[in-house]
Formats: sequence, structure tokens, C-alpha cells
Amino acid sequence: MKPQDVLKEKSSLWIFGYGSLVWKPDFAYKGRKVGHIKGYKRRFWHGDDFYRGDKEKPGRVVTLVEDQEACTWGVAYEVTGSQAEDSLQYLNMREVVLGGYMMETVEFIPKEKGQCPVLALVYIATSDNPIYLGPAPHGEIAAQIALCRGSTGLNIEYLVRLAEFMRLHCPDVEDEHLFSIEAAALNIFSRLW
Repeated sequence: MKPQDVLKEKSSLWIFGYGSLVWKPDFAYKGRKVGHIKGYKRRFWHGDDFYRGDKEKPGRVVTLVEDQEACTWGVAYEVTGSQAEDSLQYLNMREVVLGGYMMETVEFIPKEKGQCPVLALVYIATSDNPIYLGPAPHGEIAAQIALCRGSTGLNIEYLVRLAEFMRLHCPDVEDEHLFSIEAAALNIFSRLW
């Protein structure tokens, strides 16, 4: 679905973030809600050769992988009017052009009781992307993250901020993939520096 098609259908829309968007959306929005989507698990399987890595040492960032039993926690941002157009232009450059992500529509379920689910746009990197790295043992992913740096900073900062978000906003959710990679990467990082 193209951004202009999304905008024709609604005066406002929701955008779901599950990686760096949870702490750094970099676009104006009307409101934000913590919550989750079902049918996907978050994995550090996507390469990043710009923001958190480079061409010689690509970093690892998260993408979503279909899994009917899973859910992924994050933040949905409501954007309206010109915010919607501006945010989609920004995200399409950041996620699609530079990152190789595609856009999907998902049902977002807010954490706060009594709030209705909303349809949200989400960006997902797939295995047919040239910088998709795919699965690897947690220790290998952690070592790669501990060593990489890109134009916006250290790859480990991305990992730690995502883990901090989960601990602060979703303290009852156990994200084994995220937390085991964080523990291993911090161990490696502390020995290097």
C-alpha cells in the first residue's frame, strides 16, 4: 500500500513502532499509546549498514517475523492531517529507501484497559532484503551488536534503549530474545571498553 493511498482513506492514522521508534519517533504526532500486536515476534535479524553499522560491519536491528503464537510490544503513534503526510514521507525514506522495510497494516491493542484496538501501519524487513541477516545464535548476534557503530551511534545503544523501554513500560512481559542478547552484548562490551 502506498502512503498516499493510506492518507486518502483516513484523516488520521496510527503507526506502530517496535524498534527505535519506541524512544525516538522523529516525527510530530497527536498521541501515543503503549501496547502490542499479535502474530509477530521481534527479532534482531535485520542488517543496518547506515544508522547502527556500516558497509564493512553492518549492525543488527529488529524486524518482525510472523509467528501466530507471539505478540510484540511497542508504541503506536496517532498522526493527523499534515503530520500523517510528513511522518509517512520521513518513515518511507528512513525505513523503505534506506532500510529495506515494507509497510503492513496490523491490529494494535493498547495496554491501557478499556481502550479499543486500532489499525496501525508497521514497517517490516523481510528475508528478500539485501541487508537482511537472518537468524543466528544469541551470542553471535550480541557480539555483532557490541562491536558495531553507525551514523547515529553505537549498535549497543539501540539494544539497551529497546530493553529499557520494555522494562519501564512492559515490566510483566518476558522478551527472552531481547533480554538474552542484551545480557550477552553488555558482557562483551564491558570487556572491550
